[in-house]
Amino acid sequence: MVEDILSQNEIDALLSAITSGEMDADELKKEDREPKVRLYDFKRALRFSKDQIRSISRVHENYARLLTTFFSGHLRTYVDISVASVDQIPYEEFIRSIPEMTVLNVYSLAPLEGRILMEINPNIAFSMLDRILGGTGASINKIDNLTDLETRLMTQLFEKAMFNLENAWQTMVDIEPELEEFEVNPQFLQLVSPNETVVVVSLNTEIGETSGMINICIPHIVLEPIIPKLSVHYWMQDNKKERDPESYNKLTKSLQKAEIQAVANLGETNITIQEFLNLGLNDVITLNQGIDEPLKLSVNGKPKFLVQPGLYKQKKSVQVLEEIEEVTEDE
Repeated sequence: MVEDILSQNEIDALLSAITSGEMDADELKKEDREPKVRLYDFKRALRFSKDQIRSISRVHENYARLLTTFFSGHLRTYVDISVASVDQIPYEEFIRSIPEMTVLNVYSLAPLEGRILMEINPNIAFSMLDRILGGTGASINKIDNLTDLETRLMTQLFEKAMFNLENAWQTMVDIEPELEEFEVNPQFLQLVSPNETVVVVSLNTEIGETSGMINICIPHIVLEPIIPKLSVHYWMQDNKKERDPESYNKLTKSLQKAEIQAVANLGETNITIQEFLNLGLNDVITLNQGIDEPLKLSVNGKPKFLVQPGLYKQKKSVQVLEEIEEVTEDE
């Protein structure tokens, strides 16, 4: 129980009131002995701390980035997905907040118990479907009469999209997502009891010129086994773990193959526009670079090395003499 702590000014004011007779000490003792009652809404029982909600938000920010990449590649159009909010509410309240007819996918996350629900706003769902069928991404809401082909195409798309959650959650637990149900009417889904606390992750989604929401409903029973891993202490410990040698080697090899632009600057000078217009054949432009001075080698536009020009295997080359040290503003 958290007790209220009075400031020094409040203590002085209280003592002054008792001394002057404005307040009776016996009445204060009587009030202190009386039971204090506070209204509590069991339908909105909070079962996750703010730190745990922040950890869930952090995980799904990563998931949003993975979904952005996934849908951009599959739909071949501009896609932007970001976390709008993460809230804990009763399951009944979540069901009432979504449209009467929408796209609902139920997934199991073995080995975790329970199932989670992904609700895709019809505007977004049909924009995705239109892109898959070769359209421009127009959204036509006809969710009450989906054909078998449209249902199958949507199911395949969201089956593949859900596996990105496996990568996002691997910092907490290894899961194997599997699509179990595809539904369009939320009234037919009873994921948990109406008063059960669920975490709802809302994702702002833009596909081309169409925007809408994707909501992920995660019941408490799913997160219960991994609640200790949602603490800040766990995340701090996890950040101190040694890097995976295999992943580090793969990253190193990939970086070594990256192409960069290296340019050796032979010198510079300034001339007037008139001089430039009067340039002709065999004219000589004097540079500010002495023949006995090293050249500057820039990498991707930034000076990195001092070099000297020469030939290597009959090709014009430069030899690195020393590295150019960067000068910070503090220096």
